[in-house]
Amino acid sequence: ESGASELTKVAFDSNSNRILVVYCDDDDSDKGKAVVGTVASDGTISYGTPAIFNDSATKEYFGINVVFDSNVNKFLIVYGDGSTGGPGRARVATVDSSDNSVTFGTEATFESGNSDYISAAFDSTANKIVIAYRDTDDSNYGKAIVGTISGTDVTFGSAATFESANTQHINIAYDSTNNKHVIFYRNAASSSYGTAIVGTVSGNSISFGTAVTFQNSEITADQMDCIFDSNANKVVIFY
Repeated sequence: ESGASELTKVAFDSNSNRILVVYCDDDDSDKGKAVVGTVASDGTISYGTPAIFNDSATKEYFGINVVFDSNVNKFLIVYGDGSTGGPGRARVATVDSSDNSVTFGTEATFESGNSDYISAAFDSTANKIVIAYRDTDDSNYGKAIVGTISGTDVTFGSAATFESANTQHINIAYDSTNNKHVIFYRNAASSSYGTAIVGTVSGNSISFGTAVTFQNSEITADQMDCIFDSNANKVVIFY
């Protein structure tokens, strides 16, 4: 992208050995776009042609994310549909490695209320995708919902609340050893401490354990991120 872009996220397609980059194009009315990349043996990256997955503004508080479902070899792009907040949307994306193009399924809504701080992880045991987000139309509560990809469409169960308070900077990682999701977030109602909670998927639902604090002081940074280390069987949080 030669122009200004924001909220860039990337995921790896282990089937086609491609990456998919999603972002908000500031120079094109904040449209949501995706582009396929190929990493060469010398470390250089080449790209296909960007494609639009959301023709309206796609922005606000880290409102774009992407995850790869290795069960069906599809990506799921999740985003807030609106420049100042909007419904939570999702679209299935399929990569064609022959020409490095990407096509999209029908847009689906996982949250009709304004959604931001959106993160997603693939559950390789249940073959589901879990989306964690803040519902600004419901007192800024932290919520999660389970999605299932079939063909080029995605369907969802019912949203479950993991934090009944103002929840910010949400990130989720899947622990494939324990078959659990870990959601990390800043709890604005509890001195903005760093907090974590474990989620378990059953069918199209997710339930949670007890939240714990991992940082007993205010987290002032604007972002957090996390990743599962399958060699050490640990989840690492950066903040």
